[in-house]
Amino acid sequence: MVVGLHHITWRATASGIADETVVADAIAWLVGDPELVEIEPTTSYHGSKLHMVTGVCKKKAHSLKSLSRIGTECLQTLLEEVDVRFDENHTLYFRIDFDAFIDGEVVLATSGQVGTIKCHTKIEVYPGQVAIEECKNVLKLALENIQTEG
Repeated sequence: MVVGLHHITWRATASGIADETVVADAIAWLVGDPELVEIEPTTSYHGSKLHMVTGVCKKKAHSLKSLSRIGTECLQTLLEEVDVRFDENHTLYFRIDFDAFIDGEVVLATSGQVGTIKCHTKIEVYPGQVAIEECKNVLKLALENIQTEG
């Protein structure tokens, strides 16, 4: 069976004083298409203005390409940490450091870090398959995608 992703979602929050278009551009690069990015104005718990910026890839090949954009080092780290980042609902979770990303570097965020781009991706798992192995296969496929596409 072909390994794949159901979808991948990238989400970040821009404060009321931040330029939400910079955040939207970052998310657009990750999803590979600015048309897949939405900016939703909202307010925080305390009433200050915020913008929720979300990019969603729903096509399998597009989602894999989006995942590949985080690079070899991050994908290898995710492979090593898959036990703590993959849940029983077949979803892989991680965050990247927004400030490093704006500076042109993709770095996985540390626990509790502020200023992140959140990612979750749903892995396809069929009866008879071992879910965590399928997640590892997807990460390996994303690594191969980097090597073949540059």
